[in-house]
Amino acid sequence: MQKLLLTALLVSAAHAAHAADAGKIIFVAGNAKAGEASAREGAPVAEGQMLSTGTDGFIYVKTVDNGLFILRPNTRARIVTYHIDQKNPANTRIKLELLSGVARSKSGEAVKLARQNFRFNTPVAAIGVRGTDFTVFTNDDTSRVAVISGGVVVSGFTPGCRPDGAGPCEGSASRELSAAQRGQLVQVQRGQAAQVLQSSPLSPDQVSPPRGDEPLAKSGGAASTQVNAGVEARKNAGLNQVIEKLVTTVPPAPVPVPVPEPTPPVVTMPPPVVEVPALPKRVAVWGRWQPLLGSHANLDLAEERKKNELLALSGYFALFRSPGKDYVAPNNGTVGFALRGSEAVVTTEYGFGNTVAAPATLSNGSLTVDFGKRSFSTGMDVTTATDVVRISAEGAVRDDGRLFSNAAEGRHGILNVQGLLTNERGGSAAYIFEGRLDDKRTVNGAATWR
Repeated sequence: MQKLLLTALLVSAAHAAHAADAGKIIFVAGNAKAGEASAREGAPVAEGQMLSTGTDGFIYVKTVDNGLFILRPNTRARIVTYHIDQKNPANTRIKLELLSGVARSKSGEAVKLARQNFRFNTPVAAIGVRGTDFTVFTNDDTSRVAVISGGVVVSGFTPGCRPDGAGPCEGSASRELSAAQRGQLVQVQRGQAAQVLQSSPLSPDQVSPPRGDEPLAKSGGAASTQVNAGVEARKNAGLNQVIEKLVTTVPPAPVPVPVPEPTPPVVTMPPPVVEVPALPKRVAVWGRWQPLLGSHANLDLAEERKKNELLALSGYFALFRSPGKDYVAPNNGTVGFALRGSEAVVTTEYGFGNTVAAPATLSNGSLTVDFGKRSFSTGMDVTTATDVVRISAEGAVRDDGRLFSNAAEGRHGILNVQGLLTNERGGSAAYIFEGRLDDKRTVNGAATWR
């Protein structure tokens, strides 16, 4: 009866809105890619989309809250999450990730209102901000951070500061650096505490200098003095022209159109009626895109992105949405789903970077969606080789069927969930998830619900 009610509601609901992008590319130079395609000015940047530059490449991204994320040559980075809640900034969640190379992050308006929920990760370090403009160099073993304006707090990863966490990591292993500490940087090496060093010649700007048109800090910090004020204005001119080109167009002058000589009326037959085929229903596609314990990945990320829209990446798993007719969430009613398919991985940390991953099974699952409240709740048991742990999540449902849980923030048994409702088989759902089971173990997986 519930599924019959859901189907009827789906038919009568209104058209859905699409989720917002994280930002827009405002400048590209040299060899640069967004995902598998060449980066281009004006293109949107989606959450989770990989950005990369070659030996001569630069990418400038303007985030949706008017911040800047700049990639210099030989760099790989992505905007993992850029979820902004303007009504309640405490719900804002922003995470950037630099995999290798040199990048610069200049905080936007939303970051300044929710600095406790901003995280910039490298392979070895977590960076939080104090309303900041900073540059980062990283490789697999070492990260170095220099501040242009404001301040940062930097920590190496520890059991109390994990890559999947949110916000700054503060404690005995962290170090703070402000723009007032001119000529210094924070360095983190794998497995070691952060330390403050004299920057030159290790500064990110020395490793990969900025372009001449990269904007400097407007006020405060080592990069903004009375001496270079005129230089900054000249350097900003190039970028300002790029931004102006993207947001302003000048209409062409009207061209006179010659008036044709009168001609006798022509009798024409009405065009034939062409029937447009109905769009297929959108479906969710998930899979493990990384190998595990000798088992090959069951989803090719690059090939899948050619066919479907990437919605989320979480650890070993990815979630896609196929093209087709948009999902429309009902305005009221509640529906429950049962677990129909799943895969999960439990990772155990033994310290000093040593981890062991093992498959796990999911059972006793439930997913309930309240369309009137635009909310959902879900829970299930994770069975490992040694025990059974109950995990759960609660979150919001968007008009287009997207599911987003409240932040787990490292709490045991609470999940971060990203999912999708569809009309497949009269009503289905799928999501990927990650969360912490206890102090040493995390779980990552995906599930289908009907």
